[in-house]
Amino acid sequence: MNFKKIGSLIIVVFLTGCAGETPILGVTAGKLIPCPDKPNCVNSQIVDNEHFIKPIIISKTHIEPKEQLTHIINGIKSAEIKEVKNDYLRVEFVSAVFGFVDDVEFYFPASTSNKVVVDVRSASRVGHSDFGVNRKRIEEIRNKL
Repeated sequence: MNFKKIGSLIIVVFLTGCAGETPILGVTAGKLIPCPDKPNCVNSQIVDNEHFIKPIIISKTHIEPKEQLTHIINGIKSAEIKEVKNDYLRVEFVSAVFGFVDDVEFYFPASTSNKVVVDVRSASRVGHSDFGVNRKRIEEIRNKL
């Protein structure tokens, strides 16, 4: 086998491994899974400065907050909604170049006020740093709402 074939094989193996396995996600006792000890995750339910991001606050209207969020996500071509529950939405975002997958979760706890607080968690499946991509993505979604 020549070096070009070996190099090509290594690249294919590397690129197919970028997606990683789907981690255990979801809400347990009203809490999203905590961020790992890496800077490639943000979570509105965590208290440390490195990972904390403000939850998304949506004023109640005739359109349900989850419906508003779903509409925005469906307009993002790198996004695919993977799980929908009454109070939860899980989305996968795939990077264009290497196919890295980020898992984004939105949790809609019950609310009696005229505003809905949406807790969020966004984390890269592989690697250590994400160069702030997960934080930027949540802020862009927040701005679209």
